Amino acid sequence: MLKILTLATATAAALGSSAFAASRVERVAFASHGEQIVGDLYLPEDLDAKPRPALVVTGAWMTVKEQMPARYARELADRGFVALTFDFRGWGESGGARRQYEDPSAKVADIEAAVAYLAARPEISKDRIGGLGICASSGYMVTAAAKNAAIKSVALVAPWLHDAEVVEQTYGGKDGMARLEAVGDATEAAYRRTGKQTFLPAASLADERAIMFKVPYYTEAGRGMIPAWRNEADPAFWRGWLTFDAIQAARRLHQPLLMVHSEAAAIPQGAHKFYGRLTGPKQELWLDNVTQFDFYDRAAPVKTASDAVEAHFRATLGGAGEAGQ
Repeated sequence: MLKILTLATATAAALGSSAFAASRVERVAFASHGEQIVGDLYLPEDLDAKPRPALVVTGAWMTVKEQMPARYARELADRGFVALTFDFRGWGESGGARRQYEDPSAKVADIEAAVAYLAARPEISKDRIGGLGICASSGYMVTAAAKNAAIKSVALVAPWLHDAEVVEQTYGGKDGMARLEAVGDATEAAYRRTGKQTFLPAASLADERAIMFKVPYYTEAGRGMIPAWRNEADPAFWRGWLTFDAIQAARRLHQPLLMVHSEAAAIPQGAHKFYGRLTGPKQELWLDNVTQFDFYDRAAPVKTASDAVEAHFRATLGGAGEAGQ
């Protein structure tokens, strides 16, 4: 079912009253492929002896748990879900010798490790674990879910989903991709030769070398530019990122899925392509005139998306008071 909401409707919803309970946060750690993963577990204040449905919440590329994942995890914990955010290997507080390196396959594996960690927690119903992916991690989340039946339900907010065709459209055609791959390959060669990483700004308003040049959120104090986030990236990631195909997971994904997006946000063509190839239960909500970065922290889009995500997971995982293993 396709729904379209205007920004005015979303704003009105965000200003409405809320009866949600407050949440609390517990610092946690678990292992993924021999490295320590550090996370924040958001727990509803009304947590009781009955096991709860739980969610792994992941954010955009090159980000840490305190950015957009924290915003959505708190929203969902306030609605009664246990929600886990974490730093992927090589990012934030987590282990990993190679830092600030966007590695899709490693991030998929870390999501699976996070799901396994949740399944072992006594507060959590191990057969009611879902995944919420935001932006680039949507591709990692659906890839993990397509091969891991422990993820019972999936929701995506502002999903960045690409394949070879969408990548070519997005990054300036074959020539644009070749330039990025050349930068990445040269950086990778230097790393293999010296063992030392090279870093560029992840985001900047002035430095044209930045991976994200002249973008909001990451360059704004109080939004994405926070002390916990290191504004650097290893450009050797380019080939792995450009050849990662998230859309291929659609036909192998059988769990129920919700997608929340906007035509004004990033690569909607990839989202449409992915959604059209899904064969399992699916639902989509498209908001009017909401940018990619609005979805990260602006009150109206975040609340509207969170309300939709809550409804999806309640329908597919059950409510807090329901029986579960």
